[in-house]
Amino acid sequence: MAELLGITWLEAAAVALATVGMYLALVLLVRVLGQRMLSGMSSYDLAAVIAFGGIVARAALGEAPVLGGGIVALITLVALQALSGVVRRTRFGSRLVVNRPVLLMAGPEIIERHMRRCHVSTAELHSRLRQAGVSHPDQVGAVVFEPSGALSVVRAGQPIDPRVFDEVIGADLLTTAPGPVK
Repeated sequence: MAELLGITWLEAAAVALATVGMYLALVLLVRVLGQRMLSGMSSYDLAAVIAFGGIVARAALGEAPVLGGGIVALITLVALQALSGVVRRTRFGSRLVVNRPVLLMAGPEIIERHMRRCHVSTAELHSRLRQAGVSHPDQVGAVVFEPSGALSVVRAGQPIDPRVFDEVIGADLLTTAPGPVK
């Protein structure tokens, strides 16, 4: 019974190290592949996230998971999340971990290279425009792919303050967009 609950200090260190490794690998994959990887959860995306969790758990806990190992893995993940929150508050850490927002539409014009970069299809863009109550491209002031993976729609006819778009990749294209851009 004790072998199902407890682990040695060496096993605990191995679980913590494996958990850190898997966490860093997942953060790196999200950073490289883009935030689109974990946003807009379709049923396929949900299946992938469940599979990610299973892979991370199996790698962290090994072949015969025990309660002690699970507790060590949970504590390690919580500590890593807390640490990443602290790191993201710094300018360097934020640039290292968080993807910058990307302009997908400047006025009615779709920026195809940014759409490809963010792995957003035209059908997904159109869906988000409809959700925002946009029925024609001329009603769009800007569409931004946010770090969370969400699409933000700014309607045409609203003044655009450049400070709101400071960190947005492609924000310079807004100055050439038709409509009231300031």
